[in-house]
Formats: sequence, C-alpha cells, structure tokens
Amino acid sequence: MYRVGIGFDLHRLTERRPLVLGGVAIDYRLGLEGHSDADVLLHALMDALLGAAGLRDIGFYFPPGDPRFLNASSLLLLREVKSHLDAAGYRVVNTDTVVIAEEPKIAPYSEAIRANIAAVLDLPAGSVSVKATTTEGLGACGRGEAIAVQAVVLLCRG
Repeated sequence: MYRVGIGFDLHRLTERRPLVLGGVAIDYRLGLEGHSDADVLLHALMDALLGAAGLRDIGFYFPPGDPRFLNASSLLLLREVKSHLDAAGYRVVNTDTVVIAEEPKIAPYSEAIRANIAAVLDLPAGSVSVKATTTEGLGACGRGEAIAVQAVVLLCRG
C-alpha cells in the first residue's frame, strides 16, 4: 500500500535568528521566527510525512510554546517523526520539497540539505529532492518577509 502526504509551512523572517533550512545553517542576514529552530523546510516535510501515515500534525507532537522544544533542532524532531512512521509500519519512498523565497539562493546548500534528510529518513540522496522558486516579488515571500515550503512524500507499508 502506498500513501501520499503533502505539507506546507511559512515562517516570518527576522533579524534575531540564524537561518536554518533542512538542518543546514544558511549564510544570510535574516533568520526565521519560531519556537524551535524554525526550520520551515523540515516542518513542511514532517507534516507531509505525518499526514501520509494518517497521524496527527507536528503541532500535536511538538506543541508551540512547549519548553522542551525551545530552539530545538528540527533534525531531531524529524528523527522522532521517523520513529512514529516506523512504529506505524511505514517506510519513506521519496520526498520532494520546494522552498519559496526571493532570497537567499538555495542551490549552494541543496546537496547538504538532501544529505541531512536522506540520513535521517534512511534514504539514498537520490530519493530526496530539494528545489527552490520565487514568487516574482508577490506576497510575503516575494517581499522578503517570509520563507515558505511545500513538501510531498510517498510512503509504503512495510
């Protein structure tokens, strides 16, 4: 049995935080607001994984405001999501993500991001896709106020 999940997340950019995407520190003047490390890419991916397995969303497992997750690495949270998938009998087949931002450029970091995700999900790097697009200056992402990510995953039983 195969199951598909989709995830979306958006975080406001701020001067007070480092920028982390896919567990990789990105050299950029702004970071993302959030309770954990605000890794919008991994948050969207986790929601896609949980949704595909028919589990609750990331807010259920990692409630905003819970002191246990203050500044937590989203790579560690992704490991916990993977353990929920394992317990439910699901294996990740592949993931596809798209970062929506005018800047910074994601291409220089995409291989490191893919490697991080692949390592946590026990996948070959070729089964993890990380892409980026802009909104041509439209909306919060286009004005440089936020970064959004869409994620799609395929799971199989067993």
